[in-house]
Amino acid sequence: QVQLVESGGGLVQAGGSLRLSCAASGSTFTTYNMAWFRQAPGKEREFVAVIIWNGRNTYYADSVKGRFAISRDNAKNTVYLQMNSLRPEDTAVYYCAADRTASGGRSNEYDYWGQGTQVTVSS
Repeated sequence: QVQLVESGGGLVQAGGSLRLSCAASGSTFTTYNMAWFRQAPGKEREFVAVIIWNGRNTYYADSVKGRFAISRDNAKNTVYLQMNSLRPEDTAVYYCAADRTASGGRSNEYDYWGQGTQVTVSS
């Protein structure tokens, strides 16, 4: 089992940047694929990015490709989401998720979730 705690959210102007962090504990971090999802008010949770356990493969939603970057530091048991060129439509609660086998964009395939961190982008 793994526990996840996100941090780094906040209020930023359009065009700005934020870096989210997700600290993992309780199990072998290096065996988990790590993903970021987000959920805006009134909308379903949507996939943002995933990084495979070995850190060599990453995948992104088309809406964030070229602006966001996911990375992991296995020595620190932490996964990051660097968000650049932020837009008002990026406003959402961002969730970190972990799973040993899931590596796609379906949220119901991930077993472990953090509590979320709010990101608000003003225009």
